[in-house]
Amino acid sequence: MPKDKLEIMTEGGQILGVILSEIRTAAVPGITTRDLDDLTRRLCLKYKVKPSFLGYQGYPGAICISLNDEVVHGIPNETVIASTDLISLDFGVFHEGYHVDAAFTFTFDDNDWAKQKLIKTAKDALYLAIDQISPGMKIGDIGYVIQHYVEQKGFGVVRSLVGHGVGKELHENPLIPNFGQKNTGTILKKGMTLAIEPMITNGDYEVYQESDGWTYKTCDHSLSSHYEHTIYIDDNNATILTVLPE
Repeated sequence: MPKDKLEIMTEGGQILGVILSEIRTAAVPGITTRDLDDLTRRLCLKYKVKPSFLGYQGYPGAICISLNDEVVHGIPNETVIASTDLISLDFGVFHEGYHVDAAFTFTFDDNDWAKQKLIKTAKDALYLAIDQISPGMKIGDIGYVIQHYVEQKGFGVVRSLVGHGVGKELHENPLIPNFGQKNTGTILKKGMTLAIEPMITNGDYEVYQESDGWTYKTCDHSLSSHYEHTIYIDDNNATILTVLPE
């Protein structure tokens, strides 16, 4: 019997998790972001998937690596990762006709409480939103949950970058802002596959795009954290399809 969309995207999400775990292990102070991109390409060949981002609208990397005040879409280059960096890895794979997409942020210093709180808040906001997703709720409900939680913790929610549908295309409708009002927007339905991805800052929420045409940074150069999962909406709730390193 042919595999259905859910089976294929679940497999893709598991492969994505394995690759991200290996990249996280390799991401140590002294390595360049280009080294990690090269590793990503090799791992995609090893696990027989295609990197979703490579060549997408001209993006030159297989993975997005954003450091410190970079919010998303950091292009791998000769930048050397430092022990003090805040690092966000955003990665997607294309497996048997479907994309899955995930992201997480980490730092090497477990005792840097300010960075740890920022990371934890983005992660907790993601899981809090996913826990409440069910058929019949609306897009605005997701944004409201994320915004309320993040701002209550004292952080900013990026407005101009949002989550999205994902499946046969990397970016599909509906768009999913990380802010909003309850009971507004598109109604969620069983069978939808969505990328939920809080992007938050420890300062103002305004961002700008660098001259490379991809990298987004916070305008006030405050630190940023990004967490993302691909989910599937079933009869009663949402199932996470992607796997992130612990």
